[in-house]
Amino acid sequence: MHARLGGCVGACAGTIRSHRRDLFTKVPGLRHDSLHDAYADDTTLFAANEAEILELFQRMESEMSFLLASTLRKCLHSIFRRRYSSITTLNPPLVFSEEVLQAKSEGKPIVALESTIMTHGMPYPQNLQTAQEVENIIRRVGATPATIAILKGQLTVGLTQQQLQYLAQAKGVVKTSRRDLAPVMAGCQDGATTVAGTIIASELADIDVFVTGGIGGVHREGELTMDVSADLTELGRSRTLVVCSGVKSILDIGRTLEYLETHGVTVCAFGATDDFPAFYTTRSGHRAPHRAADAPHAARILHAARQLRLQSGIVVAVPVPQEHAMEENVIEDSIQQALKNAKRAGIQGKEVTPYILAAVAKATGGASLSTNIALIKNNAKVGADIAVEFQKLKNVNNVRNSFNSGSSGNLGTRQFHTACNLRVEKSDRGEKVGSCIKNENLTNPVLVIGGANVDRTYRVTEDLVQSSNSERVCRRWSRRTRAPARRVHAAPSRGSVSKPAAGNERHRRPNRRSK
Repeated sequence: MHARLGGCVGACAGTIRSHRRDLFTKVPGLRHDSLHDAYADDTTLFAANEAEILELFQRMESEMSFLLASTLRKCLHSIFRRRYSSITTLNPPLVFSEEVLQAKSEGKPIVALESTIMTHGMPYPQNLQTAQEVENIIRRVGATPATIAILKGQLTVGLTQQQLQYLAQAKGVVKTSRRDLAPVMAGCQDGATTVAGTIIASELADIDVFVTGGIGGVHREGELTMDVSADLTELGRSRTLVVCSGVKSILDIGRTLEYLETHGVTVCAFGATDDFPAFYTTRSGHRAPHRAADAPHAARILHAARQLRLQSGIVVAVPVPQEHAMEENVIEDSIQQALKNAKRAGIQGKEVTPYILAAVAKATGGASLSTNIALIKNNAKVGADIAVEFQKLKNVNNVRNSFNSGSSGNLGTRQFHTACNLRVEKSDRGEKVGSCIKNENLTNPVLVIGGANVDRTYRVTEDLVQSSNSERVCRRWSRRTRAPARRVHAAPSRGSVSKPAAGNERHRRPNRRSK
């Protein structure tokens, strides 16, 4: 601590000396001799201990200008901040399952899964069966599932079968979003992560793809209640690709899409059409800004976003399979009735969505629950395919540029391409999903030659310096001892120095123009 304070105060000494002349004109009643003795002596400043620094700071507050007082204050604040941050910097508090650890060590694709769908979205035992089937679907594709939850205060990435069984039947599990993560962990509670909470854990665990049923959004009458899901805000500041069946039908889908656009979130409809799905139904009446024809196309979009270092997420909206989709009129009537009942019961906040989902399932005779299970399984298949394709792009041995035919062995290096051949790729349905423009003017490869400027700094170590075209010899100025240099006006020959005449010795600094 003493050394750091001395160094920072020593740095302040230069500022004090440089602004001393301005202080005399700006601060009335400031005396030159007291300032010089108290503040401008380098030896005193470097030798000061912590108590002397605080005393010096108080004297500066009372006698000197605000400029120099604030300079010292910033130095002290920087010292304490660095000292405190070095002590409290911790690794992410994650607990990985053996399966996830092995996948990370072997470089295999991993798919994150939320746990709220088990505790707040489905009843037991359908929730446990669905969770197990979803994980098996991901494994069959070639990826590793990582269900994320908080168990007794531990943020766990990848649950074992025993942990899935426990969470599916546990009571009092907290629905955990961003605002709830720290309190739940500090209280050693059980928490089921929402879309926002799972995205945060995925970022910490370096998992690129996350699969869920549907994301949150702007609630109906949100312009009055300001009820906007934290999922949207988290998507705007994370890099995770989220595979879902659009926004839940109980929400205001139009305003949700506008909110996502404001936060720079890329929204893509998956498949053959641009229709944005509405969870239980394949269409919502809104069009998605972009479309990903298949899993390789979605993986290339994620790869391009990483190359651009975008700090916003991607939503891939997968419509529910047509054979499991519900009629729009039936589901809308059920939602409207559930919203009225929730309003009369005074249900607000994060309890609204679970209540309405349960009410809709009851009103439809369980048909909405079957649709919910079918769409999450389909999303798991699509998400695993995207994760596998993206892992191929991340592999340094198989990296290819999505925009041209050039390749590089390192994703972190800049890529320069001088020629490009036309490349058209087709999806499984025979549709063109990407192409590259060919430059017809390039008949031969182009060789690019660059250069660099190198600056060199030389330091003179000899005590005597004499220029080649002058007879003057100067003694090097010693900053450490502050000894004055002696100028010799005449020298009989190069390499030898004659003493000046008696009475002509003068102590002065060397001529800085001489070399």
